[in-house]
Amino acid sequence: MARIRKLEIQNFRSIRLLRWTPSPGINCLIGPGDSGKSSILDAIDMCLGARRSVPIGDTDFYGLNVTTPIVINTTIGALPDDLINLDTYGDFLRGFDPATGNIEDEPRMGLETVLTLRLKVDSDLEPVWTLHSERAAEQGLERGLAWKDRARLAPARIGSFASMNLSWSRNSILNKLTEERAALGGALAAAAREARASFGNQAGVELQQPLQIVTETANSLGVPIGGGAQALLDAHSVSIGDGAIALHDADGIPLRSLGTGSSRLLVAGLQRRAAQAASIALVDEVEFGLEPHRLIRFLDSMGAKESVPPLQVFVTTHSPVALRELSGNQLHIVRKRGDQHEVRLAGTSNDVQSTLRADPEAFLAKHVIVCEGASEVGLVRGLDLYWGTQGLPSFMALGGAYVDVNGGSTDNCYNRGLALLGLGYRVLAIVDADKPPTPGVLQSFLAAGGRSITWGVGRALEDELFASLPDAALDALITKALEDPGQELVAEHIRSKSEGRLSLNEVLDSRQQLNPYQPEQRRFLGIASRIRRNGWFKSVTSYQYVAKDIIGPHLANSNVGFQQIINGIKDWIHAA
Repeated sequence: MARIRKLEIQNFRSIRLLRWTPSPGINCLIGPGDSGKSSILDAIDMCLGARRSVPIGDTDFYGLNVTTPIVINTTIGALPDDLINLDTYGDFLRGFDPATGNIEDEPRMGLETVLTLRLKVDSDLEPVWTLHSERAAEQGLERGLAWKDRARLAPARIGSFASMNLSWSRNSILNKLTEERAALGGALAAAAREARASFGNQAGVELQQPLQIVTETANSLGVPIGGGAQALLDAHSVSIGDGAIALHDADGIPLRSLGTGSSRLLVAGLQRRAAQAASIALVDEVEFGLEPHRLIRFLDSMGAKESVPPLQVFVTTHSPVALRELSGNQLHIVRKRGDQHEVRLAGTSNDVQSTLRADPEAFLAKHVIVCEGASEVGLVRGLDLYWGTQGLPSFMALGGAYVDVNGGSTDNCYNRGLALLGLGYRVLAIVDADKPPTPGVLQSFLAAGGRSITWGVGRALEDELFASLPDAALDALITKALEDPGQELVAEHIRSKSEGRLSLNEVLDSRQQLNPYQPEQRRFLGIASRIRRNGWFKSVTSYQYVAKDIIGPHLANSNVGFQQIINGIKDWIHAA
């Protein structure tokens, strides 16, 4: 079962240079819009596809510079024995080192024997496919891959026109389900003859008068037409090829009339069955036309959960559902660095896998805010809504996403953030200051380019709010808490956390007399409001309201240090 071992792309669309060693199984490409994901799939298809021409225009050249040729090298391993025979392609056989991903021009012991197929397009826009090796080039040797070999190495493209694979047209997956191709020539010829005869029998009745006139005229002029003219289908017009044979259901309805999702799902299953003959598949926007449960089934049929990959599959996606079903060793992030592209493997570290399962949307973003819990997620979302009322673009519109590490050690935030930084994402971590992080963990995060925002020394978020917001904002916080979780619970929390030194009634009575909140009251209210699992605002929805309707409108009258912290979040988001 052939596998692509290395892909090299030069001067193709947005890609000036890309060198990539893909995985032997699922290769799910993700990245920002216009990062080149679909171009990678197109490059593979154009280089390996069984075709004699491809539509190429000036816009397919990097920077519209047609003086620099498009060059796509695809190195294929796991080759059938007849392709590594020295008598067949000996001058072009090369060696691939799986440990380093390097290709050596001479095959040797310990290296996998591979072939490199090259597609080159110059300014004349004429594609040229050849086999490539350095030693063959030095000797002036040129040779292409035989057509039959190109046909069996060609990838299957499962796209929006997947229904083309539901008839026996050329390159259809149906032709690869069995080793022996059915000999249908005789049956097709007979069907064409029967169609001509059947049409003639019916047309003779409808066209009786003009046929009679033709017969009389021919006879009067001595033109030999036998006993009389007939209206038959032209033998040259009725030519039925293999492509006319299509799959139908039990009621005779063509399967190509299935919906997009059903067609893709069926073709994916057929591709799996034909894996021995067609072992490479390309799927752009894998989620297209598929509900979540069918998308999962599609990925399963491609071997996403199997330890020994049945196929080598290249897919692109913008679906968090798809990402959640994949492992980090199947996920590849496409990045443009300067004038070069790179593809990074996400990997299977705990921090990558945890984010992939809980917040897969982060891998589809450009900028990620890693939050210690739901409170911080709700806080930033609410602030973002408030800033939107001031005419600023939303974090989501800027390509942002949130990761909730769900509490635990403060190190969790920085470790998750460090993993994302290593994959090329821009990361901000928002953490409480009541549990200091391990110094080395924080330093590694900052050294990698991360940004950290935390509250005042020793404070959790709730401590900071009750210490820094103005009195009117604290009134609004308490009113919100009295609505939910309710007066009884709030009163009990204040009493227990102050050890009886403060009560809810004392707080309310003092405010009725227009007395300002005292530092001790603020401290006890902060502690009481953040009881683990019973906090007054411990949900994304509650904190979103608090941030949008209380913190935002009252920020200008808040403690200066708190203003700087919140404005730091704002500046980081809108510097994106």
